[in-house]
Amino acid sequence: MKKKTIIGDKKIQKSTVEGGVSVAPMPTTMGDRVTISYDGLLAKSGAEQVFAHVGYGMHNSWDRIADIPMNNGPMGWTCDVIPEDTRLNFCFYDNAQNWDNNNGINWSFTIHNGQIDL
Repeated sequence: MKKKTIIGDKKIQKSTVEGGVSVAPMPTTMGDRVTISYDGLLAKSGAEQVFAHVGYGMHNSWDRIADIPMNNGPMGWTCDVIPEDTRLNFCFYDNAQNWDNNNGINWSFTIHNGQIDL
């Protein structure tokens, strides 16, 4: 489901998906800042800290993997990434090493290159 969020004077498309996850802006473009928001199972279980486990490539073969500490705020846990490839994959874990990987399929988004084919 896509929702419009207003940040400053700009309307931003945000995609909310299952498991308490949203990504903004949508569509996502390579090189642009993307905010991942999480209010899923770990957040609802009282995690003291949540990390986004982020990688690129095919859903079953990630590369350039990074663990990003998320910030807890009014929108739940959030972090920003700047996509480096055409597919952004992520899941979450907490300070007690409990994982939320969307029942084993993680979350995956296509990243556009910013060009329009005519």
